[in-house]
Amino acid sequence: MLYNSFEFIRLLLITFCLYYFPGVGRWQVPLLIIASLLFYAYGQADLLWLLLLSVLINILTSYFVVFGRQSLRKTIAICGVVGNLSILCFYKYGPLLGETFFPSGTALGEWLVSLPLPIGISFFTFQGISLIVDTYRNREVNEYRTLIARSLIKHARTVLLFKAFFPQLIAGPIVKAHFFLPQISPKLLKDVQWEYCFRTLVLGYFLKMVVADNLKDYTVLMTYPYFETVSSFTLIALLFGYSMQIFADFAGYSLIALGLAALFGYRFPINFNFPYMATSFSDFWRRWHISLSSFLREYLYIPLGGNRRGPVRTYINLLLTMVLGGLWHGAAWSYAVWGLAHGLALAGERLVRDYIRLPRASWLQAVKVVLVFGYVTFAWLLFRLPDFDHVLAYGRSLFMNSRKPHEVLSVGFIAVYSIPVLAYHWFYLLRKQGANQQALSAQWPHLDVAINSFMLFMIITNSGSSSTFIYFQF
Repeated sequence: MLYNSFEFIRLLLITFCLYYFPGVGRWQVPLLIIASLLFYAYGQADLLWLLLLSVLINILTSYFVVFGRQSLRKTIAICGVVGNLSILCFYKYGPLLGETFFPSGTALGEWLVSLPLPIGISFFTFQGISLIVDTYRNREVNEYRTLIARSLIKHARTVLLFKAFFPQLIAGPIVKAHFFLPQISPKLLKDVQWEYCFRTLVLGYFLKMVVADNLKDYTVLMTYPYFETVSSFTLIALLFGYSMQIFADFAGYSLIALGLAALFGYRFPINFNFPYMATSFSDFWRRWHISLSSFLREYLYIPLGGNRRGPVRTYINLLLTMVLGGLWHGAAWSYAVWGLAHGLALAGERLVRDYIRLPRASWLQAVKVVLVFGYVTFAWLLFRLPDFDHVLAYGRSLFMNSRKPHEVLSVGFIAVYSIPVLAYHWFYLLRKQGANQQALSAQWPHLDVAINSFMLFMIITNSGSSSTFIYFQF
């Protein structure tokens, strides 16, 4: 169910009206659970049982880690994490294993390849792992004994909402248990932050429907064999356009998720913080898909030893974390190569930083931004073309197609629809230089109204053809 579909708008309005209806306070959580299950079942009703199975594993594991026999806590927690990862690996990587290790035509290979990919499985699996690990680590033990109810039925209801809450169910952000669970309480209509919800939703829908959905109609030229027919300049423009598109698509989704959650009284952490202004690769990963990068750091990189066991082990941990993070995005070897590319960049950056002290001149910071953006943009090619042979063919075409015809119209529209993303990041520069939002509002008192009105007008009049969010496939 797309966030810009009439079916979703209808579900949202009905749920919202019932949610804040007088006397419904004690039923708010069950109401959100029902709405979330309907939301998921609309797209994959035949796989709803898999979501419920995942929820059941996390209900029982987290409950008995806290209230079960203490000598078995570690065993229970390990079984819970393994159960989560088993479901994820089987359904997400079964087809890849079938293609890689079983000859075509074999019954087992064909069965593995035919496995469906449950929508959002990577996101709700990681949330379940965070619940189990957090309870096992005894993060603020007394608080957890309060949050995890002694009543198994009440605890089941809480975990079901945590994992299935529809704003973040399909594509995040990955909300950790210790962030979300304390927020589960009766909500009041008077506490809704209307201005925040409006601004966040308008910006999110604008980035998705106007920027990303229009750019996708031109970056389609990046698919094989179309890219072999256009010039090198056009291929570079397409890469730039896809970099703008994937940011607008995923950042737009995350903003919509934040706005929808706020309508029901819940806060989500921000997932993007002007990532294309990053001055280093580590800075980029502090700004891009923040919920995933923080999850990988907290639940994978640090448990592996982080940077506490010497430089060689640090580099290995960085590479392993990023390769696994790449594979988290999709069941194709190109995603692993994408993760490896970012891991090598992080390791190389750390190596340079350890031995070379660079000046902090403003011109050098600008050069760093350009270099990081260029590297990240070229790496997105592995996202756009999961078939690695097509990635290599695109690379060859970049060097061989200098005399091919330019797609002037496509390049022009890519430039036009990239302007909002560039303007969004330009605002970061203004804020960083001290021109904060209050100062801008004082100088141009109607600027905010004008910008939001413009975005709303463009959503109504200039939205691209409807499409799923890119991260739905992960």
